[in-house]
Amino acid sequence: MGKGEALRHKISVVIADDHKAFREGLASLLSEEDDIEIVGAACNGSEAAKLAGELNPDVLVTDVSMPGLSGIEAIREIRAASPKTAFVVLSAFSYDSYVVAAVDAGASAYLLKTQGVEEIAEAIRSVHSGQMVFGSEVNTAIRRRVGSASSRLSSSHEQPSPRELQLLILAGRGFSNKEIAARIGIGERTVQTHFHNVMAKLGTTSRTEAVVTALSEGWITFDEIQSVARHE
Repeated sequence: MGKGEALRHKISVVIADDHKAFREGLASLLSEEDDIEIVGAACNGSEAAKLAGELNPDVLVTDVSMPGLSGIEAIREIRAASPKTAFVVLSAFSYDSYVVAAVDAGASAYLLKTQGVEEIAEAIRSVHSGQMVFGSEVNTAIRRRVGSASSRLSSSHEQPSPRELQLLILAGRGFSNKEIAARIGIGERTVQTHFHNVMAKLGTTSRTEAVVTALSEGWITFDEIQSVARHE
């Protein structure tokens, strides 16, 4: 979305971080962007979920580890109550468990706090337009995570079918089973069956692990996942 277009509708953002100085500093810097409006700030996941329920922001920017309700748990709550909200996780850590949990919860971007405000602002714009954004450190964490999973696969491992790969790409984009079914014109139970089969093939126990394993194996790419949004 270009800035001229963005000016007609600013991207509403809620920031959640338990460090007051960081939260207020980021809010101040992002407020200088012509197309971004900070509509709320929260010091923990519970407050973020409450604010999101009241304000229905376009984007939530959240830390992972916060007192009480974590950022990951807040994403799950907000996603159920405010489906239009997109999520940017902004953390000091690229722990594999944090990254995968964030993606599984529904985050479309995971950045480290070492990123500059310009990169954070661009991530907000990207997730608002339906794209995914992951920093290089995060991509490395994903590859580490799936490396052990892929190493368990036998040499006689069966590659997912074209339909299964299509579903993995859409799952990587963050679509639910219901949304995938509507998008490609099949029943939701059929989607569930496909995911059950592909997870059995890959030896994984979740859709997210199946997606990142397929990424690690080179069967799908981040570009393919992101192109789903770009070509809608």
